[in-house]
Amino acid sequence: MTSLVQLAVDGLDAQEQDRAAANRFSNPDYTLDGSRRAKVDLVEPTTLWFNTGTLCNIACENCYILSSPTNDSMVYIAASEVEDFLDQITDRNWPVQEIGLTGGEPFMNPDILSIMEMSLQRGYRLLVLTNAMRPMMRPRVQLGLLGLLNQFGDSLTLRISLDHYSIRRHDRIRGAGSFKTTLMGMDWLQKHGFSMAVAGRTLWNELEHEARQGFADLFREHTYSIDAYDPAQTVLFPEMNESSDVPEITENCWHILNKSPKDVMCSSSRMVVKRKGAERPSVLACTVIPYDGEFELGSTLEEAEVSVSLNHPHCAQFCILGGASCSPGGKS
Repeated sequence: MTSLVQLAVDGLDAQEQDRAAANRFSNPDYTLDGSRRAKVDLVEPTTLWFNTGTLCNIACENCYILSSPTNDSMVYIAASEVEDFLDQITDRNWPVQEIGLTGGEPFMNPDILSIMEMSLQRGYRLLVLTNAMRPMMRPRVQLGLLGLLNQFGDSLTLRISLDHYSIRRHDRIRGAGSFKTTLMGMDWLQKHGFSMAVAGRTLWNELEHEARQGFADLFREHTYSIDAYDPAQTVLFPEMNESSDVPEITENCWHILNKSPKDVMCSSSRMVVKRKGAERPSVLACTVIPYDGEFELGSTLEEAEVSVSLNHPHCAQFCILGGASCSPGGKS
């Protein structure tokens, strides 16, 4: 893969190579060496994501969406706005099976329980990404969650951000005491029979089987009903750094890597966000590229029915080479 990029910089001095690297991902149609850039069509939209707002109760190191207690660049989306997009799913005849809610911390959104209920009432599976900390553990939220569990059962899954199975490494990313608080939330979910999954990270250079064994030991110790060896239940996300030296993805890469455009997340999902100061929400191509205007597709699902050019470092790091997926059992 690296040779595809290296063709364009062979023979250049260091300064010229730096300039060439800076121009990478600058053309949505062609890579630096003149090859046709890979693109992905929306062929089977089975997941629609909603960013519930970028405000979060904590600030994590290397958060790809820069969530924090002060970042409100994406404001709380309202239940009425979510309902409009649920109607659009029907109008556009999208074969959506799952609604995903991400943040920020979704349980900080004052409309979160209403958003969850209306999504489940329409027959969708619902995946909520949460740190399972204090916003989720407020009595009003707990009561609402128990009501949803009683009514919809396993159609609701909460995926908990647990960066590592050790206190030291998790707290290094999320702050002192966060591991203990998250486990308290998970204990409560397990006690009441909620369907749970976990999202970890791979920044410690562990072998995958070592990481999964560590999570398996933790889950067994706490009697969590989570399979550490099932990638849909324990997701290990690759790290993403926009300044990393990653290859561009050309049309030839599909064959080289034995992948199909249908394997990539943007062939099967879109994300709705509400930007601060905007009159209405907008639709993005991807959950992991929230701030690049090139990946903003319009204000309706109809406008979002377009191909996506893989013109960002995260396309290679996260989806193509990292093989990651935001949806359980979904596209990579």
